[in-house]
Amino acid sequence: MVVAREYPGLFITLEGGDGVGKTTQSEILRDRIEAAGRRTLTTLEPGGTELGLSIRELLLHGQHVSPRAEALLYAADRAHHIATVVRPALAAGTVVIQDRYLDSSIAYQGAGRDLQPDEIRDLSLWATNSLLPDITILLDAPTAVAAARVAFEKGAPDRLEAEKDDFHDRVRAKYRELAAAEPERWVVIDATRPIDVVATQIAEYVLPRVNQRPSAPE
Repeated sequence: MVVAREYPGLFITLEGGDGVGKTTQSEILRDRIEAAGRRTLTTLEPGGTELGLSIRELLLHGQHVSPRAEALLYAADRAHHIATVVRPALAAGTVVIQDRYLDSSIAYQGAGRDLQPDEIRDLSLWATNSLLPDITILLDAPTAVAAARVAFEKGAPDRLEAEKDDFHDRVRAKYRELAAAEPERWVVIDATRPIDVVATQIAEYVLPRVNQRPSAPE
């Protein structure tokens, strides 16, 4: 059972495959929300805490990690991050903009690693005391397009970026399935378009919902 919203803030997550522009769009969205007079916090998973940075290094740049261990490490990072960073910010009325959350684990470990997506979802809900985002933005792009962007921007890929195309195809398909199943939470954005076009569409969807929330106390 999902816990009812008990906080004055707004929890926004950005999801999608590697190379779709989540970090760039998070920063643009932050600036637009702050320009509207609202306090924001941008964060990410894994790596939004000191503990998370250590877990991120193990997951993305370390040696082989078995699929179930990988899922558990993501859940451990998520449990600590939500408890110590995200929930306090939401309780203070802050708009939290987060790069990846539990839907990443459902897509990457559940579908990409051929684990059970429902079990991965349940694990993350247990780890976070059933916290779901208010808004989830799916930046969607074909695998080939996203892979080309990663190669251009980063050169050497991390462990997940280096997976074969069929892995990333499963991830993308699961994301689209998740978005179709919860249209009240998700919005799907075509990430192949220019950055400013994508940013404008995100803002048009998000800003009215931000304005519906009471302003955070100073």
